[in-house]
Amino acid sequence: METLDRVLVTLEGGIAGDYRGGMKGKPYRRQVTLIERGDWTAALAEIDADIPWQERRANLLIDGLDLPQTRGVRLRIGDDVVLEITRETDPCERMDTLAPGLERALLPDWRGGACAMVIQGGTIAVGDAIRIET
Repeated sequence: METLDRVLVTLEGGIAGDYRGGMKGKPYRRQVTLIERGDWTAALAEIDADIPWQERRANLLIDGLDLPQTRGVRLRIGDDVVLEITRETDPCERMDTLAPGLERALLPDWRGGACAMVIQGGTIAVGDAIRIET
C-alpha cells in the first residue's frame, strides 16, 4: 500500500494503480473502498493498538463526514468524482494478523468501511471536499 496526495479515478479502473478497481465485470461494485478516520480510531482504541490506516487496505480515508450506511447513496469528492455506495466492506481475518481482535472491532456499524462503484471519474486530492449528493 502507498499513500498518495492526488489520484485519478476512472469508471473502468476505479483508483488508478489499484488492480481491484477494474475486476469482476462491468460495473464492478467494489471499485473503491472507503473508511472513516473516526471508525478506524475507535476500533484501534477498543483493542489498544496503533496501526496506520492504510494497513486496512482501504482506498480512501474519509475525515469529517459520517459515511452513509445505505446502498445507493452517492458521494461527490472534489468537483468531479461521484461514487455510489454499494455495500459494507467486511473486515477479514487479515485484520487479526495486524492486531488480535481487530476484525471484531471493525464489525459494528460499518466500521470496516464501505464499498463503492465509480459513477463519474476525475481526479481527487487530499483535502478535497466530500459530500452526500441529493
